Amino acid sequence: MVGYAFMGAAHSQAWRTVNRVYDLPARARMAMICGRDAGKVAGAADRLGWDAYTTDWRALVASDEIDVVDICTPGDSHAEIALAALAAGKHVLCEKPLANTVAEARAMTAAAATARAAGVRSMCGFNYRRVPAVTMMRQLVADGRLGVIRHVRAAYLQDWIVDPQFPLVWRLQRDRAGSGALGDIGAHIIDLTQYVTGQRITGVSAVTETFVKERPLPAGSSGLAATANGSVDGGGPPTGPVTVDDAAVFVARLDEGSLATYEASRFATGRKNALRVEINGSLGTVAFDLERLNELEFYDATRPTAEQGFTRILVTEGEHPYMSAWWPPGHIIGYEHSFTHQMRDFVEAVATGADPTPSFADALQVQLVLDAVTRSAELGSQWTEVEPALAALAV
Repeated sequence: MVGYAFMGAAHSQAWRTVNRVYDLPARARMAMICGRDAGKVAGAADRLGWDAYTTDWRALVASDEIDVVDICTPGDSHAEIALAALAAGKHVLCEKPLANTVAEARAMTAAAATARAAGVRSMCGFNYRRVPAVTMMRQLVADGRLGVIRHVRAAYLQDWIVDPQFPLVWRLQRDRAGSGALGDIGAHIIDLTQYVTGQRITGVSAVTETFVKERPLPAGSSGLAATANGSVDGGGPPTGPVTVDDAAVFVARLDEGSLATYEASRFATGRKNALRVEINGSLGTVAFDLERLNELEFYDATRPTAEQGFTRILVTEGEHPYMSAWWPPGHIIGYEHSFTHQMRDFVEAVATGADPTPSFADALQVQLVLDAVTRSAELGSQWTEVEPALAALAV
């Protein structure tokens, strides 16, 4: 695994757990973790359960002991690491969004297609697909329980940068992160809604906003030249420009005619990690709220009028997706389990020679939506078509 911070810890927990919970055709051994700081990555290896560590991801990719490379780094390094790993014959799991640009995502998808012909598999880590309630939500739609889908409504809200004195971390720099709330959390609801409905976003009209345009440089960065990395305001601490969006809002059309609205913000004061999706169809509605991760709200309009109303479905039964390996009915699971389910599906696919999903091609399609949203916002919310993924690969 390359990277050991937030996502590195979440992925490590899943790798430690997956073979202890699921009976899989292969067993994952946590062979090596990589990070730039030798002291920190050594501590991470010990804390997170890795056999060895390195500060050189190229050595990790070249190692004969490594079959799978799990990429948990900022977006600016995804493409370089993934391309090298695929070329070396390693299966690749890469965190979302796939890359910082469409060009990088296109190159990664093409490399994945070439590697697939040699039996090398790849997947992008959109973990919310693996929440049992979300997977069941998809099943309800696929089974026709909602009828014709008319509306998709999605929001992902956080507030961790509301304070203007919060430092200029990498997630607030375009060259490291690619985009702000749009790529960080907006990518999740784009993928989730397309996964649940089975439809693809074909066009968007968007607005984005950066509410705090200058922030203090992180500790240890004060020696950076103010002319290149920010300015000093009235003798205070050095600051730098925020080069990504703080919030993105857009309307969209899906390929079967559904209308959709999306909101991604890291300035929703009081909202810590609030993801909510609602799907309205001709025969019913289903809604998911991450803060009630084990539940679905389901409205069945085919029931007699006197019996209609929203039903709370507790998704903890053994026949619910992924749940047979866990606890007795009614015993809830949490955020971390979505990553264990992700590793379960990935290991099983690699071991059996199947194609795991979401593929790099699926992730490229999300990248194309992100790109269309960005371009629409730059053009004053002009309606912007989303380039088809297959057309993007042909370029």
